[in-house]
Amino acid sequence: MGMLVVVTEAVPPRLRGRLAIWLLEVRAGVYIGDVSRRTREMIWHQLVEGHEGGNVVMAWASRSETGFEFQTLGANRREPVDYDGLRLVSFRPQDPDAL
Repeated sequence: MGMLVVVTEAVPPRLRGRLAIWLLEVRAGVYIGDVSRRTREMIWHQLVEGHEGGNVVMAWASRSETGFEFQTLGANRREPVDYDGLRLVSFRPQDPDAL
């Protein structure tokens, strides 16, 4: 079992309802729970299949250097980048033409 956090934006209500089966929705679109790896992978599969035009980030406890890992779905200004084996978050400009 391990701590899991899922944050969703603009996903269909049926996906939010499905997440509430396994996780506790502590704020609109923010879900937490203590689940097995198998359940986490099943939840990720549900997110991949149902996020449609929305975006999602899933973070979970791990034995990595940072103590957690995360993955994302959909378009968002924040995007994960690998920096010398460490996963960081990069911000895209609000106006890409301003560069």
